[in-house]
Order: sequence, then C-alpha cells, then structure tokens
Amino acid sequence: MNSAHDNPPSQHAETRLVTSGRDTKAQKGFVNPPVFHGSTVLYPTAEDLHAHRGEFQYGRHGTPTTRALQDTLMALEGPQCAGVGLVPSGLSAISTTLLAVLKAGDHLLICDNVYRPSRNFANGLLSRFGVETTYFDPLIGGAIEKLFKPNTRAVLVEAPGSQSFEMPDIPAIAEVAHARGALVIDDNTWATPLYHRSLEQGVDISMQAATKYIGGHSDIMFGTISANAKAWPLLSETIRLLGVCAGPDDVFLALRGMRTLAVRLAQHQRSGLEMARWLAARPEVARVLHPALETDPGHAIWKRDFTGASGLFSIVLKPAPQKAVDAMLDTLKLFGMGFSWGGFESLVIPFDCDSYRTATKWSPGGPTLRLHIGLENVEDLKADLDRGFAAFNAAI
Repeated sequence: MNSAHDNPPSQHAETRLVTSGRDTKAQKGFVNPPVFHGSTVLYPTAEDLHAHRGEFQYGRHGTPTTRALQDTLMALEGPQCAGVGLVPSGLSAISTTLLAVLKAGDHLLICDNVYRPSRNFANGLLSRFGVETTYFDPLIGGAIEKLFKPNTRAVLVEAPGSQSFEMPDIPAIAEVAHARGALVIDDNTWATPLYHRSLEQGVDISMQAATKYIGGHSDIMFGTISANAKAWPLLSETIRLLGVCAGPDDVFLALRGMRTLAVRLAQHQRSGLEMARWLAARPEVARVLHPALETDPGHAIWKRDFTGASGLFSIVLKPAPQKAVDAMLDTLKLFGMGFSWGGFESLVIPFDCDSYRTATKWSPGGPTLRLHIGLENVEDLKADLDRGFAAFNAAI
C-alpha cells in the first residue's frame, strides 16, 4: 500500500479510508503503521544537524504515525486540502485555528448556533487580545454582507449547529467572505469530511473534534484542522509556534477509527433517521431537529451540500415541568447522560441555548433534549425511550 498521495483520484472515500496512510513494505509487512513514541530524533552527521536535514526532526513536529493519519485525512478531505494539523482536542482545534488567522484589531463573525466553548474562547481570550466578535443568525446566507467591517478577517460557521441544528448556507456565506478578503472556517464535526467535504464548498479551514466520530469509541481526546493552500501556511506556523501536538497513542486510535468510519457512520445515519422519524410520531414530541428529515427547515441545504448524516439530533418536547423531564432521564438505561457524542453508545442531555444566544432568540416552545443514536439495536432504543416517556407522562 502506498501513501494517500499515490491513491488514484477515482477511488471512493470508503476505499481511501482503508488504504491511505499505509505502506506495508515500510511496515515490514504489517497492516498498521507502528506507534512511534518519541521526542528526540538523532542526526547522522553534524552537517545534517546544522541543516536540520531529515524527514523528521523532533517528535512534536511529527512522526511516521502522525504522517499516516495526516495522509489519510488529506485523502478524505479531497484535493483542496493542502495540509492537516493534529491537536489534543476539538476545542484546541478551534482555538489554534482562530489564533492562526486573527490578530489584535481584527473582527470575527461567528454563527450564533456555534459550539458553546467556541463562543467562550472568542468572548474570553480573543477579546482580551483585542479581537472583536459579532454573532450572526445561522440562516443569514448572503445577507451576512451587511455585518462585514473593513477589519473582518474570518467567519466561523457550524453546519449544522450541534444543539439546535440550524443549517447555514456555507457556499453563500463563503462567496461574500472571499469577496471581502476573509477566510471561512467550518466546524465539520457532525458530518465529518466523509459526508461533507466543506473545503470544496468555499471553506478555507475545516475543523473536527476527532474525539467524536473519528475516534468513535469514547476513549480519546483529539482534534484535526484541515486547510486549503491559502490557509495552510498560517495554520502550520501557528501549530509550530504554540507547540500543540497530539499524543502517539491517541494518534494511533484516531487512525484506527478512520478505518471503520464509513461503516460506523452509515449505521449511525440509518439508526438516527429511524429513531428521528419514530420520535416525530410520538405524542410527547413537538418537533425533531434533524436536517436530514424532509420536514426540517434546513433539509434543502443539507441535501444539496451533504452526502449523509450522523447520529446526532435534538427533539423539542411538548411543554412539561422539569420534574417530568428528569423522571424520563432517570428512567433511561441505554441512553447515558454525558457531554459528548460520536461513540458507539447512545447518549441524551437536556439543553437550553437561551442564555448564550445573542443574535437570535431561542424559544423552542418546550424542553429540549439532544440525542446521540449509537450502535445499539434500534428496537431496544425505542423500548428504552418508551419507558422513559411513560415516566415523563406519569410525572406531569
């Protein structure tokens, strides 16, 4: 097997996920690349040392293991990808990216449905460094033009938002941003590059919390940053200057997760849609927030820009007291309560965006729950939720 750059461009994504980043001859015949635990790289001669000559120079800057994962991600992202950075968490991917493209006195536009820690970073550290942030309605589309200032340098979108699931029109936003000389950054964790190749739709930098679907087993913290040729020099320099890097065992687990990403995500999609449709028919549910549903307001954009969906979506319950929601949550056995997603297990959390929305009003009309549909049998998941709804109804 050769590296990602030697794979025929006609290969399908599922094949690239399996074959990229592997060189069985160099790996002495073994299928997987070895895990390099190392910091120091020795130089054979003084001349090589003075010239920093060598494929690898220091463990923080990369190893054959990190190269294998980067090659695999580049093959998945497509020909627009000029480089991939590996960082210790999804939030680190966000913070590193924003520090790479912004400086004191710049203006940043952020989608109002963004991951809350992204908002906290902008309102906290970036504001202290003299960066101004304006939040915008995720449905604004090309009308975002009116929010641009002479010093606007970047636009951060999340498609869809990982709680409220509005679907921004990324190509329309990118067209405006590029005309104004700004970069477009996409948090692509929900769909991954397997189902949404955002670099081909005008995005300059595509980030993921690889903690989620790339890892796939709820056992690593990891982030990836993929950039086009325009943005990659900024990213690579900032990664080096900040000294961010990912541990070798987490790199190996992320690479292992990539090999099964296609089959896992396909199952998450199938189960997620079946559960979403089942929930939409429940009397306790007022609305299901899932862009792959034909009834969702963002469905047309999702269908145009995405090739698939993941297992994460939200529901709005009909008005009920908090004690009824808590009774439901406490009854569930297969749906764990925890702040993540993308693993093999199903999860549920209550949420309320109202306190941190600033450009839009969050008023869903009832309590809201975010669900991650794992790899369990859907009939068992339905039975678990059915018991939960019985407790919900009994507590009203």
